[in-house]
Amino acid sequence: MRCPFCGHDETQVVETRESDEGDVIRRRRRCLDCEKRFTTYERTEIALPAVVKKDGSRVDFDPAKLRASMMLALRKRPVSVEQVDAALDRIQEKLLASAVREVPSARLGELLMRELKRIDKVAYVRFASVYREFEDVDAFRQLIRDI
Repeated sequence: MRCPFCGHDETQVVETRESDEGDVIRRRRRCLDCEKRFTTYERTEIALPAVVKKDGSRVDFDPAKLRASMMLALRKRPVSVEQVDAALDRIQEKLLASAVREVPSARLGELLMRELKRIDKVAYVRFASVYREFEDVDAFRQLIRDI
């Protein structure tokens, strides 16, 4: 591990602790050159699938984009942050369980709509009205009837 202060390549682990949940390891390190101490964290890296957009381009899965879309639909709705986090976790678990390397953005949108329908019907209609790009009022009416 390279020292963030002097750039020296050799450091010594002084202390190691596991988080309460057991998913993060915290290590206190000491530089063997400048003697300064610093902390590093180790986390398991989860390989989520790449997202294939409508135009065929591929981008890395970004949970922040998914959260932003969800929060936009949930704007001024009585939904807790915990509910949003749980919904996002369920989506990521489904993606991991599918064990695919790529997921179409349409599939991601459907997963998000399913979660929104589960936690808030108004947010679901908001998201669906933009996501499904309704051409006429009848299609929109049908969506509302389905709820």
